[in-house]
Amino acid sequence: MKIYDLIGIGFGPSNIALAIALEEKKQIDHHVESFFIEKQPGFAWHANMMLDNAHMQVSFLKDLVTIRNPSSHFTFINYLYENNRLQDFINLKTFFPSRHEFNDYLAWAAAHFNHCCAYGEEVIEVLPEKSGDEIALLRVRSRDGAQVIHERLTRSLVISIGGQPRIPDCFSSLRGDARVFHSNSYLKEIKQHGHAGKIAVVGGGQSASEIFMDLHHRSNTTQVDLIMRARSIKPSDDSPFVNEIFNTDFTDYVFNSPEQERSKILDEFWHTNYAAPDLVLIEQIFNVLYQQKVSGIERHRFLRRHEVRKAIAQSNGIQFTLHDLNTDSERTVTYDAVVLATGYHRDHYKSLLAPLIPYFEDLTVDRQYRICSTPHFKPAVFLQGACESSHGLSDTLLSVTAVRTSEIAQALINTLSQSTGVQAKRKMSSVLV
Repeated sequence: MKIYDLIGIGFGPSNIALAIALEEKKQIDHHVESFFIEKQPGFAWHANMMLDNAHMQVSFLKDLVTIRNPSSHFTFINYLYENNRLQDFINLKTFFPSRHEFNDYLAWAAAHFNHCCAYGEEVIEVLPEKSGDEIALLRVRSRDGAQVIHERLTRSLVISIGGQPRIPDCFSSLRGDARVFHSNSYLKEIKQHGHAGKIAVVGGGQSASEIFMDLHHRSNTTQVDLIMRARSIKPSDDSPFVNEIFNTDFTDYVFNSPEQERSKILDEFWHTNYAAPDLVLIEQIFNVLYQQKVSGIERHRFLRRHEVRKAIAQSNGIQFTLHDLNTDSERTVTYDAVVLATGYHRDHYKSLLAPLIPYFEDLTVDRQYRICSTPHFKPAVFLQGACESSHGLSDTLLSVTAVRTSEIAQALINTLSQSTGVQAKRKMSSVLV
């Protein structure tokens, strides 16, 4: 069986950036044979949140490569140039392209690596391959759409699978009910409910706000309740000094800080990344609610300081028990559909690595995002987008992607070189014997 130097699980922005970094390393004689496995049938980036007029919240300069190598073929600017739109984009006078355009940029970059990516395969487990007393290789098992199992061997692994939808406990019993769905599948699911009479949107972040406005424009008759525990919708703070926490050198500061200090940093700047829509979007929502006051017709409601205590499936809809935190009172409301814009959790990699857990040291990672392991476990296993607690809030964002993947690529090359050196010494010793 062919042995790869690296297998990447997932082929979203992070692993595309890593593929680029490794490709550019080849130009200086560092050849790493890599392969990527992506469960989607083709490249797609948040496909079900590609809403009309949705824009990036991060500058196009924080693309897959620019901060690391502004002369790269894979910059967003070169993508525009190759598609004959550079001058037109300049005339837009913006740093924030539409989400549709940035998705097209990512697809353009990903297409360069079709030869080393298997789409439509879901990795189901990663197994250790023993050689004597050592774990020398990993066996990656994946299943395609025809239920065929594929197995590949690799000397190292990088996991970049993004987040899994976070479903609050009160909705766990409704899994499988088509009337309740996460924002992760919004555009796909809303087709079935686009003309529903009453829809609840649960959440207070960018996705919840975008979905509220989309539903407002989608139908003139649909009523929408925007439900959140917070007192108000707070805008993301993108002022210059605050934005410095997304600089690549801030990663060193966070990682080198004591654990208690890290927690304080995450708490202090939490609202720069979570439950923090763009100010323009907040103003649009406020205007919608204000115009209702002018007309005297209440179509939508902003249920701030409300908590969903229960959610029960009934024949006529999903019944909420809503607790008003201001009055400490409860009431029931029934909805035709419910959208959970409740964020993501990023620990699914633990399930994939379950057979390897005995070889890891509490799943902690080093500065180069490599999981710390026991001495006889030789494969390097890296995490992308799952190290927020150790590397800072930028870990799940595009901000540090270009530099992070360069660091991982260099750490991988160093590891493979050391492994090659050790193997060469062993062969030499056996010859001398």
